[in-house]
Amino acid sequence: MTTGLQLALGAGALVSLGVVLLVMRLMPAEPDLAEALGRLTPTRSRAHLLATATATSGKERAGVWAMKTLPAAMWVRTPSRELAILRIPLAHFYGDKLAFAGLGLVIPPLLAWFFDLIGLGLPIAVPPLASLGLAALMFFMPNYNAIDDARKARLEFARALGAYIDLVALERNNGSGVRQAMESAAEVGDSWVFSRLAEELTRSRWSGLPPWDALHTLADELGLPELDDFADIMRLSGEEGASIYTTLRARSAAMRTAMLNDEIAEANAVGERMTIPGSLLGVIFMALLVAPSLLRMFSNT
Repeated sequence: MTTGLQLALGAGALVSLGVVLLVMRLMPAEPDLAEALGRLTPTRSRAHLLATATATSGKERAGVWAMKTLPAAMWVRTPSRELAILRIPLAHFYGDKLAFAGLGLVIPPLLAWFFDLIGLGLPIAVPPLASLGLAALMFFMPNYNAIDDARKARLEFARALGAYIDLVALERNNGSGVRQAMESAAEVGDSWVFSRLAEELTRSRWSGLPPWDALHTLADELGLPELDDFADIMRLSGEEGASIYTTLRARSAAMRTAMLNDEIAEANAVGERMTIPGSLLGVIFMALLVAPSLLRMFSNT
C-alpha cells in the first residue's frame, strides 16, 4: 500500500507538471512559415494541414507522440469534420484525450487518500476500478466537446452565410463579376466565417481553381450543405452567365426561414420541459395542504 508521503510526492509532482504545462501554453509561439505557405497550396487539404500541424505546446507534443506510437484503433472515432471547422489540430485533440484520461486516473486515488485522512477508508479495490472507469469516460470528453462546439459553429456559419449570400447578390446586381462579387462580399464582415470564406477564395485565386470548386471542397470537408448549395448557384452563374440575383435572395430568405423555424421548435421544446417543474411544484403544494388533514385523520383512528 502507498504511504501518505508517497501520495503527497505524487500530488506535488502532478501540480508541478500542471504549472509547467500552463507556462508552456502561455509562452508566445512563433508562426510556422511552412504551415502558412501550405495553406495556399491547392494539393494539400485542410484535413492534411491539421494532421501535420507543428506542435507548439506540451499537449500537442504528447498528441504527436500518441499518433506515432499508439494504435489507430485506440481512438475509436475521430470527429474529423468537427475538428476541421473548429480548426483544432489532430495533435492537440489527441493531447486533450490523453490529458483527460490522465486526469481521470489521478482523481480517484487522490479522493481515496482524502477519505482515508478523514477516517472514511475505502476498500482497496475501489480506487483502481474507479480510476479505470473514470479514465475511460473522460477519454471521450474531447469528442463530445468537439461535436457540441462544431454544432454551434455550423449554426453560426449558416447565419453568417445568409448575410454573405445577400452581399454577393447585391454585388452581382451592381455588375461585379462572379469572383469579384464573392471576394468583395467576404471582405465586408470581420467574423471568423467571413475570414474563412475570404481565405478559401484567396487560396482558389492563387491556385487557379474556380471559386465555386473551392467552396465545394470546403463544404464537403466541413459538412456544410448550405455552402454547397451556394457554390452550385455560383457555378451556374460563372459557367453559363445566368442571372442569379433573385435566386440568391430567395436562397438567403429560405435559410433564414429554416433557422427561424428551428429556433421556434427549440423554444417550444424548452417551454414544454419547463412545465414539468411547475407541475411538480403544484403537486408538492397540494401535498403540503392535504398532509395536516391526513395526519389528524390517521392520529384519531
